[in-house]
Formats: sequence, C-alpha cells, structure tokens
Amino acid sequence: MEAIGVESNESSIQTRVSKYELLTDEELMGQIVAGVTAAFDALYDRYSERMLYYFYRMLGRDEKQAQDFLQDLFIKIVEKPEAFDVKRKFSTWIYTLAGNMCKNEYRRLEVRRNGAVIIKRRNGNGSSLPRIESEMDNEEFEKHLWATLDTLDETKKSTFLLRHQEHCSIKEISEIMDVSEGTVKSRLFYTTKKLAEKLSIYDPKNKANE
Repeated sequence: MEAIGVESNESSIQTRVSKYELLTDEELMGQIVAGVTAAFDALYDRYSERMLYYFYRMLGRDEKQAQDFLQDLFIKIVEKPEAFDVKRKFSTWIYTLAGNMCKNEYRRLEVRRNGAVIIKRRNGNGSSLPRIESEMDNEEFEKHLWATLDTLDETKKSTFLLRHQEHCSIKEISEIMDVSEGTVKSRLFYTTKKLAEKLSIYDPKNKANE
C-alpha cells in the first residue's frame, strides 16, 4: 500500500510540473504575480540557460559575472512581477531587462567595449559572411572573430547577438532596444559587412587566389 501511495504522489508531482510547462511565458508571469512558486520555477528552467549565455557573451566571457547577472535578473522578476504587462511578449521584455543591465554595467565601468558576441554560423542562411567553416581552423577563426567583434560598439554587438544567436525578429529587436526597425537593419548590415571584410582571409576563394 505504501508503494502505491508513493507512486500516486510522484504522479501528482509530475502532473503539476507538466501543467506549468504547458503554459506560455505570459501565462506563467500571470501565475507568478499570483504568487505561484511552481510557475517561477518553470519560467526559470525555460530561460536561465539562454540568459546565462547572453550575459556570458555580452560581459566579456566572464562566467562568474554572468552567473551574478543571471541571479540579479530573476530576482528583479520575482520581486516585481507586476512590472510585466501580460499583454506584451515576455521574451521581448526579459531581453530588454537583460540589455539594460548590461548597459548599466558598461556605464559603471566606463568601458563601451567590454561586451562580446559570437555568431551562430549557419550555412545557407542568406548571410554575406563567407561560408568557410569547413575550410578553416575553427580555433583560429574564433580568435579573429572575437577580435573583430570587440572593435564594434555595444549596440551593434547586442543587435547581432539577438538576431543570430537568439533568432529574434527585426520587430522584436526594435522593441527590445527601443529603436526603429530601420535602425536595426542598418546595424545588422554594418556588422555583417564589417565581419565579412575582416574575415575574408579565411574565404577559400581568396586563398585560391594567393
């Protein structure tokens, strides 16, 4: 009988977890406002890894600082969940919070070039970047990629990360960064062009002409 009781309890827990996993981000925030701890746990599980990676890339690949910022981000959410407008898209809101935290850190340190971004390179995505992954030493490419990205200002790096790593739409990025869609497109064009120029030495076509 005890075993049956344990199984019943485990089944109840799994049902409860599944219930919140099926809710949208916005519905979870509504539950968090109502004080439901399990909803916060579900939202944390859903976003903690990607937000940690975002902070890690934006804060100079400092893992400890990224962890601290991640904790602060979710503390902000749990302390004032009512600040979120449930009619808005949660992913846009959380990246706005995270982006503002990074901007405040840049101002505090008075270092505009303290962040860093990495492209999720994908063949066939229409980018003007050279399709060179299979033709080069990845470690060497990464080194030059970081160096090039570090010459860009925070806004261009953040825009590029949101687009190519987080796969945000142009409209979503414009809302996150509070700029026009035209400005987002301009920043992406400039950054892509800059990277293509600086990394062209890895293009097999260029190597063949040497």
